Amino acid sequence: MRIVVVGYGPAAHRFVETLAGKGFDGRVTVIGEEPRPAYDRVHLTSYLSGTSADELTYAVPDGIVTRLATRVTAVDRAAKRVVTADGGAEPYDVLVLATGSAPFVPPVPGAEHAFVYRTIEDLDAIRVAAKDAVEGVVVGGGLLGLEAADALRALGLKAHIVEMSPWLMPRQVDEGGGSVLKGHIESLGLGVHAGSGVQEVVTGPDGEVAGLRKPDGTLLEAQVVVFSAGIRPRDELARACGLDVGERGGIVVDSAMRTSDPSVYAVGECALAGGMVYGLVGPCNTMAEVAADRITGGTAAFEGADMSTKLKLLGVEVAQFGAMDGALDVTYMDPVGGVYKKLFISDDARTLLGGICVGDASPYTALRPFVGKELPAAPSDLLFSGAGAALDLPDEAQVCSCNNVCAGDIRTAIADQGVTDVPGVKGCTRAGTTCGSCVPMLKQLLEKSGVEVSKALCEHFAYSRAELFDIVRVRGITTFSELIAGHGHGRGCDICKPAVASILASLHNGHVLEGERAALQDTNDAFLANIQKNGTYSVVPRIPGGEITPEKLIVIGEVARDFGLYTKITGGQRIDLFGARIEQLPEIWRRLVEAGFESGHAYGKALRTVKSCVGSTWCRYGVQDSVGLAIDLELRYRGLRSPHKLKSAVSGCARECAEARSKDFGIIATEQGWNLYVGGNGGFKPRHADLLAKDLSTEELIRTIDRFLMFYVRTADRLQRTAAWLESLDGGLDYLREVIMEDSLGICADLDVQMEQHVATYADEWRATLDDPEKLGRFVSFVNAPGVPDPSIVFASERGQIKPVMAR
Repeated sequence: MRIVVVGYGPAAHRFVETLAGKGFDGRVTVIGEEPRPAYDRVHLTSYLSGTSADELTYAVPDGIVTRLATRVTAVDRAAKRVVTADGGAEPYDVLVLATGSAPFVPPVPGAEHAFVYRTIEDLDAIRVAAKDAVEGVVVGGGLLGLEAADALRALGLKAHIVEMSPWLMPRQVDEGGGSVLKGHIESLGLGVHAGSGVQEVVTGPDGEVAGLRKPDGTLLEAQVVVFSAGIRPRDELARACGLDVGERGGIVVDSAMRTSDPSVYAVGECALAGGMVYGLVGPCNTMAEVAADRITGGTAAFEGADMSTKLKLLGVEVAQFGAMDGALDVTYMDPVGGVYKKLFISDDARTLLGGICVGDASPYTALRPFVGKELPAAPSDLLFSGAGAALDLPDEAQVCSCNNVCAGDIRTAIADQGVTDVPGVKGCTRAGTTCGSCVPMLKQLLEKSGVEVSKALCEHFAYSRAELFDIVRVRGITTFSELIAGHGHGRGCDICKPAVASILASLHNGHVLEGERAALQDTNDAFLANIQKNGTYSVVPRIPGGEITPEKLIVIGEVARDFGLYTKITGGQRIDLFGARIEQLPEIWRRLVEAGFESGHAYGKALRTVKSCVGSTWCRYGVQDSVGLAIDLELRYRGLRSPHKLKSAVSGCARECAEARSKDFGIIATEQGWNLYVGGNGGFKPRHADLLAKDLSTEELIRTIDRFLMFYVRTADRLQRTAAWLESLDGGLDYLREVIMEDSLGICADLDVQMEQHVATYADEWRATLDDPEKLGRFVSFVNAPGVPDPSIVFASERGQIKPVMAR
């Protein structure tokens, strides 16, 4: 079977991804107008704050043929082929139209000089225009309009929002909620002009944008105008080839997502299903899955979708579920606190019909599944006492609307597949993998299913790593023997020994090879170097911020030459020297230490690097000194032992050349200071870091990072990266912000002292090793023949350098 997909947006991607998961072995060709495969439009705005296009782009499933930057101009249904603008043609047995939607631009004079907010190329154009602009106007006060306004604000413009309806987000909130939302947004410095339309986009003599004129004649001065006033389904191909379309647009489909031609399907924002065009990611994903199932012989059907939404825009939580009216309602409004909550219920006060939340969306997750069902408690309790957290959801209650996952699906994963944590639920069901708003409910379902997850670090300790950390800290324990004698049993193992060694190093900053600690370390820490596949070690001196003098470069080159080492520049802006035998390590490090180098801790669960671009010192786009800050941070946190390795980066502007958002903590410069992102990582499961705080001064930034790192060191599990730790926190990023910025637990002073103690007591591990004959005695290949190298280590030459030769 030959399947051709026209359009390569998120719905098309879910379609081909679902096909691949079903083992479809026919030919699948996807033709997309944009120059790249599908990407995450839910987080599109992050592109302007440093996320790269590559990071947003989805991976193309294996076996899929893609034709990018190619426009389909016609569908020949009789010949079963599509025709492209370059004169080519692609035959099909089954055609799937996933052409999406186009932004609606009202037909007003000057509109051709405005921008839309839809694609990465649109955002590139807005960013270029914003460089020389002071003010901007967004037409449209819905979800995308508010995101566009926030983007203009982030680009340094004074932004205005023009909305035709009497209040913002009229599809999600009523007048009361709109009033509270308006207060939040105006407090951020944005202008809100609700109940107003557009007369024209005003331009100057050379065609440059000068502002936007409202129907009452008022001129809003602006150099950038963005239209985000809704979308229209792209159904032009369907119209031209004679497929049925709706009166107001959209390709008519049945519950199997088939059009009026049984060989042609339509999914996503171009489809008219049940008389409705859906613009949310959840329904579009479901359409794609239904089409893939039907094409491969299944019986799935699209029976409509839950249009509930939970959003966080400009720092404000907004949620809407079910109907926005009812015979009775229960309303709470706090204009001072910026909170508005409302429940709609039936005339007999027994059935929940819907609800609206602005400023506090905590009732949303628990109450949304009860829409159309009997109220599980008094409305006031559900809204204000937190009773919703204790509700037992029926199996058919939808928990994740983005991926159409019900409570029963999650309970099945727990019962039948042995899932014991949130990451496991995500992996089995996809719940929580798109917008993440349902993650708190996933935790509750795990708890209510009776899942007992042992918190014990290992068989020798009944405590978690975090609990052991507090025991060591509070009781002043300094050795593993003391800890296991008082709070564990047995002799320890390769799980608890390195974990306790890390805790002791974090709290007391002693040398990892001092006395009993030497026997606790794993392979790398035991010899202060990374062991390689052939039994040799790599040497990685610290190069803070990637900045290095020519003299130090020469020393590294001479050491590599004299000891015959392989050299490679790392992704963290350092130089790695490979192939050192164990007995060579002290002499290599003696020369490096004499030249002013110190340990880069590439072998330890500690800070690795703080990467940086050249920043404002050299780059014409830089707005802050990223190199100077990176060096300060790396020298401040060097040697900090933690549950897992730590990586950081500092970018001197929003172009994000240092890739800060893929790090455990990353910093991006702004005109006003620094934005701090936390919880990112690359690796097997990449994760973008989350924005913790904006426009911090350097002093505020360092204090916040201090507390973030120390809170992580205190509370994370063994070998848990900051990304997983952040996702596991009950309350997530908001909770973290409360703890380390608002001091909700009253521990910030303690965290500050703990970091200052680390900074004050830091000592280079390799320098201390070179000064201690007892420690140096460890570095031999054979204890009974200290000067004899290991004869099994053999090298060959490749591209002018050594490479290991492994015994067959």
